[in-house]
Amino acid sequence: MFQFLNRVLTEAPQSRVHASSFAHRCALRQAKRIVVKLGSAVVTRGDECGLALGRLASIVEQVAMLQNHGREMMIVTSGAVAFGKQRLRHEILLSQSVRQALQSGHNQPKDMSVPALEARACAAAGQSGLMALYEAMFSQYSTCTAQVLVTNLDFHDDEKRQNLHSTLQELLRMNIVPIINTNDAVVPPPEHNSDLHGVISIKDNDSLAARLAVEMKADLLIALSDVEGLYNNPPGTDDAKLIDIFYPGDQHSITFGTKSRVGLGGMEAKVCFKLSNMLKTSKPQFSSEWVKAALWALQGGTSVVIANGTNPKVTGHVITDIVEGKKLGTFFSETKPAGPSVEEQTEMARSSGRILASLQAEKRSEIICRLADLLTEKTEEILAANKLDLEVASSSGRLPSAMLKRLSLSVAKINSLSIGLRQIATSAQNSAGRVLRRTRVAHNLELEQITVPIGVVLVIFEARPDCLPQVSALAIASGNALLLKGGKEAANTNHVLLQLTQEALSMHGLREAVQMVSTREEVEGLCRLDKMIDLIIPRGSFQLVQDIKRAAKGIPVLGHSEGVCHVYVDADASADKVIGIVRDSKCEYPAACNAMETLLIHRDILRTPLFDQIIDMLRTERVRIHAGPRFASYLTFSPSEAKSLRTEYNDLECCVEVVDSMQEAVEHIHKYGSSHTDVIITENAKTAEQFLQQLDSACVFWNASSRFADGYRFGLGAEVGISTARIHARGPVGIEGLLTTKWVLRGDGHTVADFSEQGTQTYLHESLPLEQKEILQRDSS
Repeated sequence: MFQFLNRVLTEAPQSRVHASSFAHRCALRQAKRIVVKLGSAVVTRGDECGLALGRLASIVEQVAMLQNHGREMMIVTSGAVAFGKQRLRHEILLSQSVRQALQSGHNQPKDMSVPALEARACAAAGQSGLMALYEAMFSQYSTCTAQVLVTNLDFHDDEKRQNLHSTLQELLRMNIVPIINTNDAVVPPPEHNSDLHGVISIKDNDSLAARLAVEMKADLLIALSDVEGLYNNPPGTDDAKLIDIFYPGDQHSITFGTKSRVGLGGMEAKVCFKLSNMLKTSKPQFSSEWVKAALWALQGGTSVVIANGTNPKVTGHVITDIVEGKKLGTFFSETKPAGPSVEEQTEMARSSGRILASLQAEKRSEIICRLADLLTEKTEEILAANKLDLEVASSSGRLPSAMLKRLSLSVAKINSLSIGLRQIATSAQNSAGRVLRRTRVAHNLELEQITVPIGVVLVIFEARPDCLPQVSALAIASGNALLLKGGKEAANTNHVLLQLTQEALSMHGLREAVQMVSTREEVEGLCRLDKMIDLIIPRGSFQLVQDIKRAAKGIPVLGHSEGVCHVYVDADASADKVIGIVRDSKCEYPAACNAMETLLIHRDILRTPLFDQIIDMLRTERVRIHAGPRFASYLTFSPSEAKSLRTEYNDLECCVEVVDSMQEAVEHIHKYGSSHTDVIITENAKTAEQFLQQLDSACVFWNASSRFADGYRFGLGAEVGISTARIHARGPVGIEGLLTTKWVLRGDGHTVADFSEQGTQTYLHESLPLEQKEILQRDSS
């Protein structure tokens, strides 16, 4: 629980000028004053008798923690009716039992049925118990609460409204959580209330929460019910989709369902709605009180989110997730984005991606070659945009030098990109649609295993704009749809590169196959689109990769762990090779994930001229040396001892450690490495082969720099990333890593799959030759 609260709690906002609602979810972190409305379905159990204590305990914990870290929290709660119903039923049944026990001698029939209970009586009986429960729960967090019961008159009478406002203001000033409820024991019938001059009446806790939020100038109103939010169709139907953002005006074309199963009010909108812009035939029937209340609060300057407070998977942190800006429920916003939503972009990308996958390989190659031409033709435009990004990054001072280097483009880099893209275009000739295996299962029944695209791939990358055309070319070559989420540091450069990519795709009418996600949604929101995205590839820091892996909900993530790469200098190493390989591995680009982080030296090399040359070279290159435990024990005055042998420095720093043998070096790497890239330098072929065979890393090199672990150097043209996973692709991932397979069975229409004992004898399982000429002809058709 606390890991979800950490960032929200440590970023408690300062008081803000309350003028208008927040335009985007990510701005909800700035919310200072928050109203949490708990619907009856959240507070009560499914059998409608008694309270859902587990859910309430979780909600209380979140509210208390937010309150104790600087937020001003108010709760509008239902539940008094349900709690009172439980108590009254218990009392009635107990009374009946006693009465029947006294009358048992008269042979009277036993009637244990409970009469219908009047809701106002239930509310009167349940309110005190409900409040006592809240007080007991909040006291566990040293948080004080206060009960406030209101009716419609408390808002329509100016003096009473001012008194209510002053009371709540004083409670908040004293760091007390007000718990507000309608006084259901005396509330007049709903039909006697009417909205006056645009002021919403208090008909139930939905309208109460909205009116209260506006009166108290709350920044955020969170309404928790038993649904995920608003849907474009009845929830549970095949076409029903959660509406992520709801805008004023949409309520005029919505069909709503029924009231809550418990309580006096309820979220009427939770059962069904149809937006006329999605279903042209739908007609509005009546306006939901809840949506009207939410929009009224929105117009009053309070942001609103409707979410599920009963789902056990999210209940434990639903409030803090919303405050953190995560994509939960339906967010009410007055700011309608100019472009499509993330979901719409994904759908467009998938649709165009399927057409892209069906294109002939030659046409996919044409697109990539056109993109390579555009890069060289528009070099000045690209560099001008990149210069703007560099100026902003430099002036902010937030990016370290290594990140600035990644952000920077040059004429040489762009030319290199163009060459790499042409290599990818050549590889595209033999990618999607390639037959891997062909088998004659039976007479007139032929089975093939064929490579196909994965589907929709989301690539998240940091300040590295050259990634965009590389990944786009690989996706085009493999027939995949692509969503890109780039770092804001490279926004101008990415914009130009995306335009060039889509211009190249336009030559075959597939501009939408590659999309840049430019909304202000958090990356975690994208990682929840498990029904729309097939693979996520994070390219960037170790922290980025780990964050994506944690955030991904049901979507495979192809990424690498830390780049703790080792170079082992064997006793039989050549001095010339050692100096060159170690220098290139560590000093050429220390921020890269394939840079050397630990140098392992055979014990026999200590106190030799070669050892001195290695240390002198590292000092000349200004590499800071950290001594491993064994290395430090050999020295009288050693460098600073390494805090950990698993450190990825990403800078001109490295650890030096001593081992007794090649076998010990392998064991050290298995224990402290990250299975990325590891190197042996030796002239002993037998030792080298043992190292290559025994070491279980994605890339294992003999007498070569670790920096060779790169898709361009491997002849892949580029890479979508480097994978250290054991499943699917490993090492630099090119086109092959973006492909999966499907099975195609061709029959004559008369063969039946008979799995009886006699039927199995008819299957031949005869392997057929894969003739290249036949495959190419089939691909072209």
